[in-house]
Amino acid sequence: MITIRRVYEDTEDEGVRILVDRLWPRGVRKERITVWMKEIAPSDELRRWYSHDPEKCSEFKTRYFKELDSKTELIRQILEYAKKGNVILLYSTKASCSNAETLLEYLQKFKQS
Repeated sequence: MITIRRVYEDTEDEGVRILVDRLWPRGVRKERITVWMKEIAPSDELRRWYSHDPEKCSEFKTRYFKELDSKTELIRQILEYAKKGNVILLYSTKASCSNAETLLEYLQKFKQS
């Protein structure tokens, strides 16, 4: 099972905790993260363009999906972790349309194909 959580939430969820942000979140200890996959995060260009503007959410998803199409090895790695147990995709933003949410949607579609 793959879920998403804000990295700042105190949770005792067990599983592989994957940080999917390009930048390390302030104040977060390394012990709280199992794997940091900064390469799977949106590019700097996309991140800056989006700037968590809710009106750009739909276009952000389209553009991020295109970027994810070229990251199949990382996608497969996350899915391999999920075969062995729980996976928690961690992100830091407060925005309702996060890269982790979009990545989860992409992973669900990738598994079906």
